[in-house]
Amino acid sequence: MVKETKFYDILEIKPDASENEIKKAYKKLALKYHPDKNPDTGEKFKEIAHAFEILSDSQKREIYDRYGEEGLSNEGGMGMSPEDLFASFFGGGVFGGRSRSTGPKKGKNFKHALKVSLEDFYNGKTTKLSLNKDVICNTCEGRGGKEGAVKKCTSCDGTGYKVHLRTLGPMVQQIQQQCNECHGQGEIIREKDRCKTCNGKKVINERKVLEVHIEKGMKNGQGITFYGEADQAPGIEPGDVIIYLEEKPHDRFIRKGDDLVHTAKIDLLTSLAGGSFYIEHLDNRVLEVKINPFEAIKQNEIKAIPSQGMPSHRHHTFGTLYIKFDIEFPERNWTDDVNKLNLLRDILPLSCVQNPPNTDHIEQVELSSLDSIQQQNVLNNNPEEDDEGHGPNVQCAQQ
Repeated sequence: MVKETKFYDILEIKPDASENEIKKAYKKLALKYHPDKNPDTGEKFKEIAHAFEILSDSQKREIYDRYGEEGLSNEGGMGMSPEDLFASFFGGGVFGGRSRSTGPKKGKNFKHALKVSLEDFYNGKTTKLSLNKDVICNTCEGRGGKEGAVKKCTSCDGTGYKVHLRTLGPMVQQIQQQCNECHGQGEIIREKDRCKTCNGKKVINERKVLEVHIEKGMKNGQGITFYGEADQAPGIEPGDVIIYLEEKPHDRFIRKGDDLVHTAKIDLLTSLAGGSFYIEHLDNRVLEVKINPFEAIKQNEIKAIPSQGMPSHRHHTFGTLYIKFDIEFPERNWTDDVNKLNLLRDILPLSCVQNPPNTDHIEQVELSSLDSIQQQNVLNNNPEEDDEGHGPNVQCAQQ
């Protein structure tokens, strides 16, 4: 009897399956669910590879049969990637002749965020970025010492770590620790034989300057890749340096894809009688925008200026510049001349009916002013404040 059958179920075999049956089941399912054949089955492929790795190892299978997956909780993950396991089993060359396990293992990518102004996204720019990276030591050619000085660590057999099994009641815990003899390197170099340039580290730190070309129309979050420019290490293909562009906030424009949005403040007279206002664009041009007389621009109204937005990346066709209007009204009590008010009443059309409804119950009320905080609370409609009353705070006089 086995404690659980999860891995057997994944491979679609019985718990008493032979080693040959396990291999046949893995071969069938790995070919069926390989991501190169079925791009949407990556997770299923990983499950199959993990189950096969456990059940094809007699020691791991014994632990799994006795204690279940919990007994393997300290295995430290798969010892081999699903692709490497697949390639080692089939010998590579499957699915179009590709084999992902050929060649050196690729190192980690280096990612860096670069803040970019909207002007630079609009006009394009080349900027320099310096970084420190590890490069192969030229003195020892990445050996760490003179020829023949590097020896495989006999304590860990060159793995760089040691595995210890510890029994905790019904559980078997597997602990992986760094080898004390080689400090996780898997190699031993005597002090006197170490390279004087890198001190046996095989790599040295070097400053690298990259020229980052920000092309017109690039967008926030877009990456610029410098292939093979990350840290170097012996036997490892260097990873890539990826520069992610991060758009800075702008004081005049908001970007919406290839379009721009600008909020234009105009006075009430210009909105009613027409006139011009000016916009400083991202390439230092100044746009004169005319409002026609009698157009009567409304608050928060949006109009468009074609071909004055952002350039599209690659094609450099321009998007639209949208203008959102913010009408500035005169200050309170802007005049005390009743004749001027009467002139306005004669000129401006009435927008609502001034006659009272037909009723005998008309009560005169007065408007109370709200400060900015009270107005914001009304707009936010905060439910937590509903229990505390409505409207502005009123102090009642005690009698």
